[in-house]
Amino acid sequence: MSDHIISIEGISKRYPAPGGATTTIFEDLWLKINKGEFVCVIGHSGCGKTTVLNILAGLDEPSDGVVIVDGKEITGAGLDRAVIFQGNALLPWKTVLGNVAYAVSSRWRDASRDEIETRAKAAIAKVGLAGSEHKRPSELSGGMKQRVGIARALAIEPKILLMDEPFSALDALTRGTLQEEARRLCRETGQTVYMITHDVDEAIYLADKIVLMTNGPMAKIAEVIVNPMPADRRQGDIHHDPNFYVLRNHLIDFLVSRSITFRDAPPAGYNQRNPPLIHLGAGASVSSAEPKPEMARAV
Repeated sequence: MSDHIISIEGISKRYPAPGGATTTIFEDLWLKINKGEFVCVIGHSGCGKTTVLNILAGLDEPSDGVVIVDGKEITGAGLDRAVIFQGNALLPWKTVLGNVAYAVSSRWRDASRDEIETRAKAAIAKVGLAGSEHKRPSELSGGMKQRVGIARALAIEPKILLMDEPFSALDALTRGTLQEEARRLCRETGQTVYMITHDVDEAIYLADKIVLMTNGPMAKIAEVIVNPMPADRRQGDIHHDPNFYVLRNHLIDFLVSRSITFRDAPPAGYNQRNPPLIHLGAGASVSSAEPKPEMARAV
């Protein structure tokens, strides 16, 4: 049996353009994500990262291709997938408990009020907000609001968390704290995560794999990088690991120098239907259907 919980199969997205033309944001994307993996996607604005996330969430449809989640084609939104947006999207007239309980009640429609409250409080405690259940969003800091958004997502016990730059609007200290908590919670729950970020260091700390997308339009998945950092890494220590700079330099090099040229002139052996799986650091290699070691650039 396959370990893949997400299978993106040949999806494209096109929009009408002036004069009867068509703009293709991305074309023929293929990607498989295993159960329990934390995957970060990096690429310049306009490559379609958020569009792919919306397709995974069932909020948009591909122009071509399909997305399979846990063996079933996505045909719309579902409670097996929870989205955490850049904004907290809280209901301002409801308390912390009310916001999370609202999500719980949509997942367990026949549950008693006590059961809903119990589940909601458990999710609130997981994100460190026990004691704040009766506060309203106007009484919370930005970081606390985003914790409520995470609690609301975790409370419905989804198979997949879809995260669209959830920490980008926060100050550096709050962002670092929430990154640590997100990594801890996802490891504890075994959540599968698809996360968009523009922050290279955030991807290095959080991700098991990092997906690199070329510039749009006609964006492609260029590479899938296996994070060489230890699984038990700590945020304050990762810059001491020599693999940190190997990985960081590779990501920066792609974003600065290769994201356009890769789109327009992919290297020899590149197969869009099977993007290269790249291991950096000691014993660096490329894994694909047709391995091409020359595609693993020295950094």
